[in-house]
Amino acid sequence: MTRRVLGVALLLLLSAALPASAQQWVAGWTGASQGPYPVGNPTAQPELKFALPSPETGARDQTFRLIVKPDVWGPFARIRLSNVFGKKPITFDDIYVGLQDRGATVMPDTQAAVTFRSARKLTLQPGESLVSDPISLAFVKIPAEALLTGRKLAVSFHVVGESGPMTWHAKALTTSYISPPGSGSVSRGESEKPFPYSTTSWFFLDELDMLPPRTAYTIVAFGDSITDGTATTINGDDRWTDVLSRRLHAAYGDDFSTVNEGIGGNQVLGPEDYDAKPYAGGPSALSRLKRDVIALPNVKTVIWLEGINDFGYTDATVAAVMDGFKQGVTRLRDRIPGVKIFVGTLTSALNSTPTHGRSEVDERRKALNQRLKSSKLFDGVIDFDAVTGDPATGELKAEYQPNSSTGGPGDKLHPNRAGYAAMGNEIDLARITGRPMPGLALPK
Repeated sequence: MTRRVLGVALLLLLSAALPASAQQWVAGWTGASQGPYPVGNPTAQPELKFALPSPETGARDQTFRLIVKPDVWGPFARIRLSNVFGKKPITFDDIYVGLQDRGATVMPDTQAAVTFRSARKLTLQPGESLVSDPISLAFVKIPAEALLTGRKLAVSFHVVGESGPMTWHAKALTTSYISPPGSGSVSRGESEKPFPYSTTSWFFLDELDMLPPRTAYTIVAFGDSITDGTATTINGDDRWTDVLSRRLHAAYGDDFSTVNEGIGGNQVLGPEDYDAKPYAGGPSALSRLKRDVIALPNVKTVIWLEGINDFGYTDATVAAVMDGFKQGVTRLRDRIPGVKIFVGTLTSALNSTPTHGRSEVDERRKALNQRLKSSKLFDGVIDFDAVTGDPATGELKAEYQPNSSTGGPGDKLHPNRAGYAAMGNEIDLARITGRPMPGLALPK
C-alpha cells in the first residue's frame, strides 16, 4: 500500500472516529453564478480572444485551472459545477482539486480526483448545477495545519467538446488559468506550462464546501459590487468580507466561514426577465436567493448590502426596494430557521457615475438608509455609510476614493482597499455571531 493510500485510509478512520455532531458541511468559498460570458463587469481582465475566441462557442476541448481561497479547511471538500446560464449540455471530465503552489502550478502529490455520483465525467443540461461527491484532501491534517491559512486551491477540469455559452462570475479579483482551445485535458498535471492564458474571472465553478473536524457555521455576504469588491486589490483578498473573515478567525478560530455572494451591478428587484436579456449585474437578488444563500450548508448569518443599483439604473422607489428586502427576509427566515439577517446601509455614490451620482439617487439612498435603521425587519443594521461617508461633501471620504486595483482616482462609487477595511472593521463580531468576544460579555 502506498504512502498516499495509507494517508487517505488514516484520514477516513480519523473522520469516522469524530462525533456525529462534528460532521457538518460548511461553505468554504463561493463565486455567485451571474450569467453567460461575457455579460458582466470583470476587473483587470486580460484580453481573452485567444483563450476563448467565441462566446457562442464557449470553451472548446480545453482545461480551466481556477484558483479559490477556502475560508476554512477540512480533510474533505466538495465542489459545485454549474451550467445555470448555458444553452446546451456541457460535459466535464478529469476534474481535480489540489493545493496551489504559485501561479498555475500545483503542489506535488496534492491533486485529488473529483467524482459526481461516483462518475469521473459529468454532463450538465442547461439550467443545471450539481455538487460533487466528497473529495479527500490527503494533505489536510486533523486539526488543519496553521500553515494552510490563506493558502489557495486549484480546481482543474476539462471541457469536452464545445460548451456553448459559459456560466461565469466576472469579478473574481483573483487570477486563474486557461489552456488553449483544442489542447485537450491537462487537468492532472502539476505544471503551469499547459496554461498560458490567465483570467480574473471564474467559470462554471460557484461553490466549494468543506467538512471541518468540528462544527462551523457559514456567514454569507450578499449584495452588489461593493460586496463583490470592485476597486480593491487584485489577488490581495482585501474586500470588506475578507477583512471580516480575518477578524472572525482571530476571535473565534475556525468556528465561522465567511463567503462572498456579491455580484457587480446586482439589484434587489431587477431586471424582470433576465433570461430573455442577460444583464451585466446578473439576475435580481430575490431570484438568486435560493441558489446563492439558501442552498449553502449550515448558514447562520446573512449580511445584505444592496439597493444603489436599483436607484441608479432603474429609478426604483424607496418603498419598492424596501418591499424587496421584506420579501427576501421572509423567504430566508422561512427556509433557514433561526438565521440572523443583518443589513448594511448604502454608501455614498454622490457625484460618481452619470446614473448613480445624481442628487435624486443620493436622496433615495439616504431615505432607504433611514428606513433600514428604523425597521424591525432585520436582526441588526451595520452602518457602512457612517464610516465611509464625508459629512462635509456628502461623497465617499477622499482617502477611500483612489482605485486600488487598476490605479487612478477612483469613481466615487466604489471604496478602495482602505474603505473596505473601514467597512470590515465596523462590524460587531459578537452581534453577528451571537457569541461574546473572548473575554467580553455579549452585548444586549
